[in-house]
Amino acid sequence: MLSFPLPARRESLRRRFSDDGYVTLPRLVSPVGLATLASEAHRLEADAARRDFRMPCMADSPRHMTTLGGHRIAHASPVITRLYEDRDLMRLLSSLLGEAVVAVHDPVERHVLNVLHRPGDTHGAHTDDYPLALVLFLEAPPHPADGGLLEFHPGRGDLDALGAPGARRVHHRPGDGYLLRSDLTAHRVTPLGRPGVRRTVLNFAYTTPGRQGATSSSASLLYD
Repeated sequence: MLSFPLPARRESLRRRFSDDGYVTLPRLVSPVGLATLASEAHRLEADAARRDFRMPCMADSPRHMTTLGGHRIAHASPVITRLYEDRDLMRLLSSLLGEAVVAVHDPVERHVLNVLHRPGDTHGAHTDDYPLALVLFLEAPPHPADGGLLEFHPGRGDLDALGAPGARRVHHRPGDGYLLRSDLTAHRVTPLGRPGVRRTVLNFAYTTPGRQGATSSSASLLYD
């Protein structure tokens, strides 16, 4: 289902991740995997919840999106649960981080579905509870001008860093993935700019041994 980078590339990817707290993984999801996961997401979206509010623990940044938490995905999609727990995937993430990576115990936050599908939909500024976010793109706006871009600031976790000099915006395509040091890196998804575009992702949260437990209430407000 996934097409892993060749071992010869992993050291350069590890260095890039160490420098920026971010590394893109183009075409991480194979064509067959993309078709399977997109079908799963389409089916699961029928049970997802619409969220329109400001996150109090993240400087009142906006949430306009449709979400489904990991506890519901675990019951409804063995395919996604097996992929999240894939040992080869965790070995890849461990090699990029430079230390052991393990699954998150929290059933709500470990693997979630995020869908932006209306003009103005956005996942506002935040940091995450756990060190690593692996994001898999199942649908994405076709052009950067359509919005739905990842915005992040390497080396800065303060939410004011977004929009400041040094912040980056990245466009991804269906089948792409990226890894983010999401607990230490301020990030957001820019608003969708027009009707008819969608951004559907699976967000897999991972941690390191001995580090379990949420550090904020954001996941419970967004996915419970």
